[in-house]
Amino acid sequence: MNAISATKDKLSMSLHTSLLSKNTPLKLALSALCVLSLTACQPTDSSSANKNDVNADKQDKTLSAERSQNIEALAGVPMQQLASFDRQEIKQGGDSGISITSAESYSKPSSNLTALRKGSFFIGNAFFQQPWVIAPASTDSRDGLGALFNVAACQSCHVKDGRGHAPMSSKDDADSLLIRLSMPATTDEQRQQLQDSLIEKVVHPMYGGQLQDRGIQGVPAEARIAVQWTDMPVTFADGYVETLRAPIFKLTKPGYGAFDNEMMVSPRVALPMIGLGLLEQIPDDDIKKQAINNNSTSDISGKFNWVMDPQTGKHALGRFGWKAGQTKLITQNQSAFNEDMGLTSNIRPHESCMPSQTACINATTGADEQGNGKLPVEVNDEIAKFVEFYTRNLAVPHRRNANDKLVLAGKKRFYDMGCQSCHTPRYQLPKTDDDHLEQHGQVIYPYTDLLLHDMGDALADRTIAGKLPAKDAQVEFLANSYEWRTPALWGIGLAQTVDPQATFLHDGRARTLMEAVLWHGGEAENQRQKVLKLDKQGRAELNAFLKSL
Repeated sequence: MNAISATKDKLSMSLHTSLLSKNTPLKLALSALCVLSLTACQPTDSSSANKNDVNADKQDKTLSAERSQNIEALAGVPMQQLASFDRQEIKQGGDSGISITSAESYSKPSSNLTALRKGSFFIGNAFFQQPWVIAPASTDSRDGLGALFNVAACQSCHVKDGRGHAPMSSKDDADSLLIRLSMPATTDEQRQQLQDSLIEKVVHPMYGGQLQDRGIQGVPAEARIAVQWTDMPVTFADGYVETLRAPIFKLTKPGYGAFDNEMMVSPRVALPMIGLGLLEQIPDDDIKKQAINNNSTSDISGKFNWVMDPQTGKHALGRFGWKAGQTKLITQNQSAFNEDMGLTSNIRPHESCMPSQTACINATTGADEQGNGKLPVEVNDEIAKFVEFYTRNLAVPHRRNANDKLVLAGKKRFYDMGCQSCHTPRYQLPKTDDDHLEQHGQVIYPYTDLLLHDMGDALADRTIAGKLPAKDAQVEFLANSYEWRTPALWGIGLAQTVDPQATFLHDGRARTLMEAVLWHGGEAENQRQKVLKLDKQGRAELNAFLKSL
């Protein structure tokens, strides 16, 4: 990976070249690549992972009694009903869902949205889709892009409101993938601030908390993002081989000085936009109780992220983003405007420039006066509310073939293996006194607990020097490099219908759903070992169930 000096960088490239040569033994190459990679490697075959069989075998009971009771209490129905055909589950998003199964499956409004409220949805859609431009410009409502940024439009990351993908080669742009950055705490004050969730992270003094790989004219980009892929075969018990791919992300052409070896690097693809308003309505207590009561007799023990809400300045439960670092959609959206596009708002009123980036600081902005003592901003409250309404009301597609025998067999396997330990299937949403009318009282099936789970070394973020950070090194409020929020599974079977390039997991390494499953480790190692014991029929069943979601 990138190092502090040019000498180390040349050595790294030399190692990559030699490791990938035809004369290098595969196991030696993979072992060394793991050291250099920003993410760890899984074993090249299932035999090397068999040391975990003891733990897997001793935990035939995949759920503790209290976790089972918790899931049933949240669902309002017994586990047996959840694991079998449930006609209500066809509508994963409740009455707000849609039955479209095309490339537009993620881009439609909630079906229970009234004609009067659809206008706000489509105005928000326009601001989500249309590119922002460099100031000054005649399009006064959409100027102020940058000065440092990743993309010019929300839709550039969330293609057709779907998930992103990693660059396929060093020549590809990283439009739907970004790199989050952080530094280890070095003072008692920083460590205490992190423990108390007073700060999100310790940012890099020159590059901040997110790498921005583009800049407007006269403002150097912070770096370029490149990726190399290494094939990694994994063998099932019946001899079938599934080939995974391990990414090696590299940052080139640093624009503001050398990177520090200790800088932690977190590649992240864009998440799909569907159902976010429904997830926002899950009561905090329903999420918290899953952490408090989570499997006391198993290896799975999720935790909730406790974050500083930038809108209120108060602590709140995190639920959005790969590490649950955002509390609600309005803050998620305005943070993305700021960090991804270089746009200011009343929640994030300052340009995303570090003190040493003078060209960025001195660049012309598109900020307009707000009055009432507020700072000038580029995304005013009216635009922000339209975009919030849009992101709240992107509908979840209905399930397909939910009563198919193959799908139901796969669903039984999903439950028998204990995948619902993290992927909590069903919630009953309350009726609240807010304006979220389309989400009120819905019964939903998102398959997520919205908690952080340690997914093991293979999926952990690394330092730019390729080292695993300490488990107590916080990188996003309470989350460490090994922990990821359980993603919702609803709509996942249509991800590549919406965008054929869509990939899975936080850094887009998984090209298929089975690849994503096989990368699970850490708390999910027991489930991974059970999957590796599936025969051809079992794999087909599990895959059919996941694709039906």
